[in-house]
Amino acid sequence: MSATGDVAPKVLVLDGGFSTQLSCHVGTTADGDPLWSARFLQTHPDDVVNTHLDFLRAGSDVIMTNTYQASVGGFVKHLGVTPEDGYALIKHAVGLAKRARDTYIEECRESGHVPQAPLIAGSIGPYGAHLHDGSEYSGNYADVTPVDTMREWHMPRIRALVEAGVDFLAFETIPCLKEAEMLVRILKEYPQMRGWLSFSCKDENSLAHGEDFKTAAKKCFDMNPNQLVAVGVNCCSPKIVAKLFKGINDDRQHSPIPFITYPNSGEKYNPQIGWIDRDKCEALAHFVPDWLDVGVRYVGGCCRTYGADISLIKNQVQIWMDSHTKAASNKH
Repeated sequence: MSATGDVAPKVLVLDGGFSTQLSCHVGTTADGDPLWSARFLQTHPDDVVNTHLDFLRAGSDVIMTNTYQASVGGFVKHLGVTPEDGYALIKHAVGLAKRARDTYIEECRESGHVPQAPLIAGSIGPYGAHLHDGSEYSGNYADVTPVDTMREWHMPRIRALVEAGVDFLAFETIPCLKEAEMLVRILKEYPQMRGWLSFSCKDENSLAHGEDFKTAAKKCFDMNPNQLVAVGVNCCSPKIVAKLFKGINDDRQHSPIPFITYPNSGEKYNPQIGWIDRDKCEALAHFVPDWLDVGVRYVGGCCRTYGADISLIKNQVQIWMDSHTKAASNKH
């Protein structure tokens, strides 16, 4: 993942906040829904496809399925479907992402440009997300929930995503080490599959549940370095990202961890009135060069980031990669 010879490090651009961009199409927000944006898999499938397309057109190399808060049990409870139909709906989410990818590739061909096929990551949010109590941002369920309970909840959705043919599994917004280690072990059960692990952090040192981020990142990556393409953070303030990563690879010159990050816009969430302080936020693209300098190789946005934000991130990534290619070639 580091530069070799005159080749710049490969950096892949992710998508942005799916529910944020989706709201531009469906005209309503998913905030407060126990299924979050996954409900729209059933009610607005074409809008889900168009949201994926927005990000692909903006420059995303990787798009994530609309399954962050999807689970078989959740669909049974909140959509009134059978378990079989709930399972099929998760696979359907992959089909919608593939449909968007096919459309995008066809658009590119018609314009005379043949792109490298974008990749599809199966979004797997934490156990706490389905509790619908905000506990993915505290991880306090880890203190009372057996690992086996979390595993039983995760397994059907993971199996459905793998069967439907995703390129990655995206374990994201994981607030506690206990759940992270369990997910990394599950990944080993699918030896042909790759994945990334992205934590939820409360500050520049700690996971949401309190564990030391740097220790957790190293421990999880070393459990499965052959399948994990990156470890990192998402759904946090962009201001803490570089500090979280700094120093992790200082003693890992021969086995550096590739990092992933897709933070929020920097806005704060007020339960009474929603998202606030957008006018006080610096664009995510402003932070990108620093992130890439500390080893981030997958970069995008989470809540409150739109297709326009991804375009700006893509531009910054291209500038950084061009400068590294030029610097490397000047050495020869």
